[in-house]
Amino acid sequence: MGKRDYLVMDLFYLYLKRRMLTIKCRNINRLLPQVHTSGCSLVARSLSASPSCYSTSDEYQYIHKSKVPTMHFQKSLLRLPIPDLEKTCSRYLRSQKALLSDEEFKVTENIVNQFKTGSGSDLAAMLKLQDKENKHTSYISGPWFDMYLSDRVPVVLNYNPFLAFWPEERPGYGDPVVRATNILISSMRFMKTLRDGMLEPVVYHLNAAKSDTDTFRNVVKWIPSAISSYGAYAFKAFPLDMSQFGNLFNSTRIPMIGKDILKCDPTARHMLFMKNGNFYVFDIIDKDGNLLPPDHIHTCVSYVANDPTPAPEHSIAIFSSENRDTWARCRDELIAAGNEEALNLIDTAAFNIVFDDVRTELDPIKTYRTFLYGNGKNRWFDKSFSLIFTADGQTALNFEHAWGDGVAVMSYFNEVVKDVKHKARIHPDSKPANIDASQYVRKLEFNLTPSLKGAIDKAIQTYETNTSALHVDVLDSDIFGKSFCKKHKVSPDAMMQLGFQTAYYLQHGQTVASYESCSTSAFKHGRTETLRPATLETLAFTKAAASPQPPCRTELKNLIIECSKVHGNLTKEAAMGQGFDRHLFAMRKLAEAKGMKMPDLYTDPAYSKINHIIISTSTLPSTDINFGGFAPVVRDGFGVGYQIQDNRLGIVLSSYPPHRDGPGFIECAEKAYKIIHDALSKP
Repeated sequence: MGKRDYLVMDLFYLYLKRRMLTIKCRNINRLLPQVHTSGCSLVARSLSASPSCYSTSDEYQYIHKSKVPTMHFQKSLLRLPIPDLEKTCSRYLRSQKALLSDEEFKVTENIVNQFKTGSGSDLAAMLKLQDKENKHTSYISGPWFDMYLSDRVPVVLNYNPFLAFWPEERPGYGDPVVRATNILISSMRFMKTLRDGMLEPVVYHLNAAKSDTDTFRNVVKWIPSAISSYGAYAFKAFPLDMSQFGNLFNSTRIPMIGKDILKCDPTARHMLFMKNGNFYVFDIIDKDGNLLPPDHIHTCVSYVANDPTPAPEHSIAIFSSENRDTWARCRDELIAAGNEEALNLIDTAAFNIVFDDVRTELDPIKTYRTFLYGNGKNRWFDKSFSLIFTADGQTALNFEHAWGDGVAVMSYFNEVVKDVKHKARIHPDSKPANIDASQYVRKLEFNLTPSLKGAIDKAIQTYETNTSALHVDVLDSDIFGKSFCKKHKVSPDAMMQLGFQTAYYLQHGQTVASYESCSTSAFKHGRTETLRPATLETLAFTKAAASPQPPCRTELKNLIIECSKVHGNLTKEAAMGQGFDRHLFAMRKLAEAKGMKMPDLYTDPAYSKINHIIISTSTLPSTDINFGGFAPVVRDGFGVGYQIQDNRLGIVLSSYPPHRDGPGFIECAEKAYKIIHDALSKP
């Protein structure tokens, strides 16, 4: 990018960070190749019938109609910059200094200096040349897809996170059938709006009062797509990459030996449901591309929800929780046994809705377990996303991570929540359509060999062993919130992260590798950059806070303010594509692809140490999300989902005992936030 581009983007001074966009991007060490997308032509032949009379009005078919075409800005997005090697090395060393002893740091510093003038310089030059020859994408997109799709571990617990909707407060609307029907209808309205180019482009408005206006839209819609983003920048509005939206619907991850593929068929017209380990499909779009009427959809959803068919003795659903190579071999056997059509219907469905017989009773830990993994015989973890509905009407979205990050998921989530709230099509007293739902809904049947049945039994044992090992703890506190942080001019996110660092230090007397994901979606095919919350500044504070004779509150306050400043700078750098993790990762992948001798930087124990993420964190910035979660990315780590609201803060913590003590961490976190509160609030 030129100086002008940097000046434009500098306006972006992203509090953005993860604001609308960040969802957990998992385990930065794992490897993966370019995404392969293959279509499929088989649509449920038995689902072609549809009612002859219903509304095809735009008001029903579309969630809204944007003045600006959905992909208007895509061609003109700035390209993700490749950081300067000197700065990457400097940032890497500074982050390492907070984790290493003086002796370890000297060794690593020497290795980095040699890398900078030797093999690193060559790799950086090759990466820039490769990037120059592929201007249609970003330097990280291919390697990042490869990282996900080549990893052989199960997606459940290792990659798939969940986002929970708030409980439905309107009487009767929380009924699982009513809620599922309304969310399904709104989801399809969103899909049609997206597919027909009428979905509002995702734009970050630095000053919404001036740019989130009709004037802005009326101006930029006439600017040619090739330069439209620059027109938006003039309004201090920043369009975000929407390249991942194409895999939001009618897509899935297909297990293959060695490396999976992504499969998408936007021509498919049906929906997938699961109940008691059984699979159901029915059309939701007619042959002309119109969304079927609410009462028709309501009747079909009700039919599935009330179907008394018991759980099969062997459900193939558990295969989606398996090691990817194991699952790939089982899938090949399923196809050989005559199940290809049924699998194809699962793969190409718009998305998946799961009816679960669990009642959460609003217990956060029970809810967490239900939505993160739940009954593995009644889930399909490979779909782009699944909506899970409990018997008491609680709802969450569980999504497969290879196809994309938070921009598409959050855009869908927020729009659907708003649409259901203001334009619910089904009500508690709604009457079903005068149709025989059994003529439209098809339950899928599978032919299973003895070998497949044995593989299912084994997969269930593995699943139960893995999921039962996970421990969950919760902190819900009114110690302080956003309002308190703003009053004292410190970043709320920085204070949450400082609490994690302090809690770990209080618990273990050291600082460890930590991770916070920051979106780079302001750039074409941007993914994420790692924000490293463990810094020299947080280390100074944690040591002071844990000291038997801590310094005065004024000194602690000054240390807190410095932590906030540094965290803000790291956030800005990461959002601008100026971190060090993705640059080093891309050069390592390039060295592997070229068959080069791996540079010493990557074989240095310090590199493994900084990428063995002990404290893996993700926040939930949307007010439409109740809470969410994910498992630790390493066995001896913590998975930290957190929120900070106006006057409260919360943590949902996952761990694997005895490797980590979750209750002890929560206790120390509460102490840490009390220390931060007292240092800031008292003279």
